Amino acid sequence: MNQLAHWTGDHLREAPGGPPPRRLSVFKFFLRYPIFLLAFGPPVFRTKGVDVTEGTLDVWSFLQVGLFFAVAGWAILRLSTAQSILIPGKIRSVLKYGFLLSLLFMASTLYSPSRVSTGAYSILYFLTWVCIVEFINDAYRNPPDWVQCLLQLRLIALLLFVLVLACLAIDPVMVMAILPGIGIRLSGNAVAPVPFICPMMMLVSAYAFLYSLEPRKRSVFFFLIGLAGVLTTRSRGCEISLFLSLSILGIAWATATKRSAYKFIAALSALVLLSGMVVAVFGGEHIWKTFNRGASASNIESFSGRTEMWKFIIHYCMTHPQGMGYVAGFRLVFRNYYSLTTGTNLSQLGTAHNTLFDILAGAGWLALAVYLILLAKLVWLAWRFIRKQSRLNPADDSASRHGIRCSLVLLFYCFVYGMGATEFLAPLRAGFNYEYILIAIILGACARMLAVSRGGQVFSPSGPAKGLRIK
Repeated sequence: MNQLAHWTGDHLREAPGGPPPRRLSVFKFFLRYPIFLLAFGPPVFRTKGVDVTEGTLDVWSFLQVGLFFAVAGWAILRLSTAQSILIPGKIRSVLKYGFLLSLLFMASTLYSPSRVSTGAYSILYFLTWVCIVEFINDAYRNPPDWVQCLLQLRLIALLLFVLVLACLAIDPVMVMAILPGIGIRLSGNAVAPVPFICPMMMLVSAYAFLYSLEPRKRSVFFFLIGLAGVLTTRSRGCEISLFLSLSILGIAWATATKRSAYKFIAALSALVLLSGMVVAVFGGEHIWKTFNRGASASNIESFSGRTEMWKFIIHYCMTHPQGMGYVAGFRLVFRNYYSLTTGTNLSQLGTAHNTLFDILAGAGWLALAVYLILLAKLVWLAWRFIRKQSRLNPADDSASRHGIRCSLVLLFYCFVYGMGATEFLAPLRAGFNYEYILIAIILGACARMLAVSRGGQVFSPSGPAKGLRIK
């Protein structure tokens, strides 16, 4: 166990309010915080998807599950060998909704049309929260460099984007599609969701640039790489979500100081003038058609046919409030309802293309309510700690606040983009894992700030008041 503590850093217990943690090398960081390995997905190099509800699996399916269980098993091992598990009461109030949602997904196994698939994904979802608990417990005592956590997420996104480009050179069908009226779209498919990972690069880089968390040339470099990737996706949902997220990031930065406000107003004025020039040169109608990829008015109104699926889910759940079964339910019930052939591309019809409707279809109205309460409590908790004074030293306090603020912006992108995407319902997807790693960062940073604000007696028998302590 001494060797295990040496490699994981469990012997380096810093006193609350002491010097900020040092940044680790990439290898040591992933070894110390294996939950970040889930952000890789991992990438799946296949040209055609498989339908697990029909028992269709391949070697990539076993690789995905193997990586997930390796990370989850490591988390369980560290929790079981820890001297105590310390979870503050305010953090626990958020976690309980996550585990309640897991139980609802597991309960949906009883009426799912594919019990094996629903049960398997429910277990994976439960283990995701176990990994989050282990990260929070570890960060409570020995916090990571929160800024490095964000930069490592950006590094993972960059590596995934490089893999997509490599696949584009080897087998373009694996990551690219040619759609009527849209043209070439670099989606990344199962290798990596380009409409998600590239905005992640842009948002982290923009945040790092505004708050000088790294050399600004480096931030600009990564931002431009992400921008190039976003332009190749030709995804309206990605562009709208990114615009809203960057707007929130800019407004938050502008309200920090008068100097920031002046710079923001100047940049906004320049952007308005530039936009006016572009409209004058190319014409508003041409820009609108370009943005909508030539889609018809009916196609825009129906969100590319998504509203038909959403109406079906609402009508079904009005008579079946418990839902259809996590992950597998909608895929099978919707397909049978419309008498689709087995040759249909299930990657387009396997989910509702909306996170909220996916949860509603999976486990019913109660699960949807629990998920919304979970997000509301998480945002409220994070907002309170952003504005709350802590007893951390200035460097550690600043890093914790940066970790929470940037993660909230990234989480906002996940929520908005998830209104028309399929990435955030089930584990084994890069988008899903990113979202829950962001939740872990927010809760971990809040737990650390809470530990110090209560006197920093992390190891005292009383511990933080109203916290969960298991010896």
